[in-house]
Amino acid sequence: MSNQWPLWEIFIRSKQGLDHKHAGSLHAADAEMAIENARDVYTRRMEGVSIWVVESKHIHASNPDEAASFYDPANDKVYRHPTFYDLPDELKHM
Repeated sequence: MSNQWPLWEIFIRSKQGLDHKHAGSLHAADAEMAIENARDVYTRRMEGVSIWVVESKHIHASNPDEAASFYDPANDKVYRHPTFYDLPDELKHM
């Protein structure tokens, strides 16, 4: 058993943005400590308005080495493309 605190992924929303962006990672005992440490480490210039922390073990991701096979099935679903649909002539601004 490791005595090391869990790893947390830090996401910051800036004053100019609407989305949270990954800022980095840090170790902390719990979510509250992770937020406080993230504030001190990643928002030193008061650029953030919101901080999200997610324990790294809870993040699941696709494998970049399998990207071709993972995303290929989307190409054969023509209904996902706007050219699949016929628009009425009355519709002017599409």
